[in-house]
Amino acid sequence: MNTLTSTVRSTESGVTSSPDITAILYTANTIPETFFKKTQSVLLEALGGIPLITVSHKPVDLGHNILVDHEPSHVGIYVDAYLGATHAETDYIALCEDDVLYSPEHFKHRPTPGRFAYNLGAWSIFTWGEPMFTHKGVVRKNLNSLICERNLFLKAMEERFTKWPNEYAIDTRIWAEPGKYERQLGVTPQETEEFFTNPPNIIFSHQTELSYNGLGQRKRIGEYRAYEIPYWGTAKQIRDYYGS
Repeated sequence: MNTLTSTVRSTESGVTSSPDITAILYTANTIPETFFKKTQSVLLEALGGIPLITVSHKPVDLGHNILVDHEPSHVGIYVDAYLGATHAETDYIALCEDDVLYSPEHFKHRPTPGRFAYNLGAWSIFTWGEPMFTHKGVVRKNLNSLICERNLFLKAMEERFTKWPNEYAIDTRIWAEPGKYERQLGVTPQETEEFFTNPPNIIFSHQTELSYNGLGQRKRIGEYRAYEIPYWGTAKQIRDYYGS
C-alpha cells in the first residue's frame, strides 16, 4: 500500500532453521515493556527453534526484525503480517501477536492445502475485573491464531491491496481475516478450517490493545469461565504477566 513503508533490520542470532514453518510476530510496541518481555519468552519456548520474523514499530531484538514507520491501524496489521510473510522462506507461516501466550502444540499443526487454518483452542483473560479465563463458546477466527501456506497468504493479501490501494477508503468493518467478508471486499473467497490445541492459547484483553478504544471495559466476558487451566496455572498467575 502506497502510504505504508518499511525498512529491514536483521537480528537473527539464536534462531535456528526449520524445515517448513516460520512464525511471524507483528507488534505496534504499545504494550508495557515488561509484559512484552514475558510474552516473548513464552513464544520462544513454544517455538522451540522454529524461525521467527518480528514486524515492529520500534527496534526489537527478536528473530529477524522488520521495522515499519507507519501509524498503527487495523489495516496496518495485515500489511505488517504481509511484510513478514514476504521475508519467510518456508512453506507455512504462523501469525502471532504480542499479547497472546502460545501453546507449543499450536505450531505443530499443518493445514489442509489451500485452506486457512484457525486455532479455536484459545481462552481469553481480561486485565481488569476478577481474574479468570473466559471463552464465549462460539467460533471466532482470529488472525493471531492463523496457520497457512505462505504463498496462499501472500496471494490473498496482494489481491486485497491491489483492489484497495488506499487504506483510508477501506470499510474496516469488512476488512477481516482470510475467509471473512471477501465477497463484500470484491476479492476471491477463501476456504478455512478450524483446529483445537491442548493446552490452549491464552489471549489477553487489555487497555493498550488497538480495539480497546472501541468497547473498552464493556467487552463481554464469555459464558464459559475457569480459574485455572492445566499447563498455564491460575488466572491470577497469568494476569500477573501483564503486571496487575
